[in-house]
Amino acid sequence: MKFAFMSFSTPALNLAEMVRVAERYGYDGLEPRLDANHAHGIEVAADAATRARFRRQMQAGSVRLAALATSLRFADPATCPQAIAQGHERLDLAGDLAAPILRVFGGPIPAGLTREQAVADVAAALRALADHAAERGVTLCLETHDDWCDPADVARVMEAVRHPAVGVNWDIMHPVRRKKATMRAAFDRLQPWIRHVHIHDGIGEPVQFVPIGQGEIDHRTALECLRAMPYDGYLSGEWINWSAYDEHLPREIATLRAVGRG
Repeated sequence: MKFAFMSFSTPALNLAEMVRVAERYGYDGLEPRLDANHAHGIEVAADAATRARFRRQMQAGSVRLAALATSLRFADPATCPQAIAQGHERLDLAGDLAAPILRVFGGPIPAGLTREQAVADVAAALRALADHAAERGVTLCLETHDDWCDPADVARVMEAVRHPAVGVNWDIMHPVRRKKATMRAAFDRLQPWIRHVHIHDGIGEPVQFVPIGQGEIDHRTALECLRAMPYDGYLSGEWINWSAYDEHLPREIATLRAVGRG
């Protein structure tokens, strides 16, 4: 397993500065969040020369792009066509930068739409992007998030899609907190499709981030499950509007390494 962090930790840093921070603290990868006004510069608006420069920059050292994170949502029929179009643009961006993962959401299910129909709609949207993802060497990953925190619902989408370029971004917190799943039960249901993992710890409602090991999330079991796969992807820290990066980034990776050894 490799360690990464999302640009929510370093929203004011450009890409070169993020790389230096990752090297300083021993991270293997970065996960830029798109469309969030972060300073890294990796956006659909970047021209071909800028994309080529970013790609060379990320391939020159030991720190890689772990994933690109989007906020694309597919469950609402009114906005799904636009989200699919934006998905194609962001797949091209990921492909141009050699980013292996593009994170997406299912999104809130509109009033009046059944869960069964939403599963079918989200699966259809992912299928509409899947071949393009495969052509660009990218895996499209649906996160356990929002109305899609129940591992069984996400598994139903995956079973309907059945495409090697579509997988799951397992956010280990949401199924436990939102759907009261055990860590092992969530993993067991999602394991065939896990391609990317988000990590953090929290307490309360609404959730407040706390250092890993001080909240409600059983990271030890999560890492045991992932080692048994075996999982060779990234554990990407998602810490939004939290403490200064030079406080939490070194502490969290040290904890994860200790948990992983335990």
